[in-house]
Amino acid sequence: MSDKTTNPWGARAATGIGSMPGGDAREAAKTVTGSLERLPYLPELPARGPGADMIGRTAGLLVEVYAHVEPSGWRISDRPGRDTRRARSWLGEDLDALEEFTQGYEGALKISAVGPWTLAAALELRNGEAALSDPGACRDLGASLAEGLRGHLADVRRRVPGARIVLQLDEPSLTAVLRGSVKTASGYRTHRAVDRAVVEGALRDIIDAAGGAQEDGTPVVVHSCAPDVPFALLRRAGATGIACDFSLLTERDDEAIGEAVEGGTTLFAGVVPGTDGPLSDPAGSVMGVRTLWRRLGLNPGTLSESVVITPACGLAGASPEYARKALAHCVRAAGSLADNPE
Repeated sequence: MSDKTTNPWGARAATGIGSMPGGDAREAAKTVTGSLERLPYLPELPARGPGADMIGRTAGLLVEVYAHVEPSGWRISDRPGRDTRRARSWLGEDLDALEEFTQGYEGALKISAVGPWTLAAALELRNGEAALSDPGACRDLGASLAEGLRGHLADVRRRVPGARIVLQLDEPSLTAVLRGSVKTASGYRTHRAVDRAVVEGALRDIIDAAGGAQEDGTPVVVHSCAPDVPFALLRRAGATGIACDFSLLTERDDEAIGEAVEGGTTLFAGVVPGTDGPLSDPAGSVMGVRTLWRRLGLNPGTLSESVVITPACGLAGASPEYARKALAHCVRAAGSLADNPE
């Protein structure tokens, strides 16, 4: 990434991944902005139905590519229809709510979209197969997504002029794309693995498109709650941060994580459960992060600036009460990491 892109969230930061429970956009925006001082975000409310889910929301952002809902999922269309209009309407409602609760706000603000490879694995072509099966379709999707994100970023900046926007690309299918384990429509076969250089190049194009949208750049965080996150690939593609479910990391990931952190990449550590359950004390929630730092031989003093604390994944499956508690717990855990890095 260019030197001009810096981390606008600073030290002691905590944030959410994206989804929240329920269907009330104002309540979700109020919870997120009230809980997260350093890195609030635009909530997603998938409980409202198709179009509010992460695939549908991102499909609604695409430029000159449209999609509609089939029993099997989202399928590319010739023209915008009811499902596209619904997705755009809900996004507008969410942005209205965010704008209401960020009046006068100055600081980092995170928005999310599905990345090009998870989108290609989820969107169907007219024959019912994933767009992933067609390299040309993948390229077209990537170009459409880049253009749609430019417009989305501009809209959010207009609505919240004091914000430094952070873009999160959700790529839960990325590992499956690289391994060749995305199933075909029949379910009996899998799509061929995509070459790592092609995957990296498409991600870099999206990151560059976002980063070139304003003079001081747009930091891009890539999120995956799947095992075996390709840290090195994402770092080379230009990700400012990498978000993961911390419980899925193993010592096999140590070298790649160490190289990423030492290279300036922020680790968004998902240490707080995303569904209802007992929460440990904040210090206990980040104990594994401290242990990782010691194992890597990294300076504990860098923890607070190199790590952002998050839930393990989205909070759509949680109760509203637990979602509020989880976000507040992330904030306290980030404070614990800063106050007691050892």
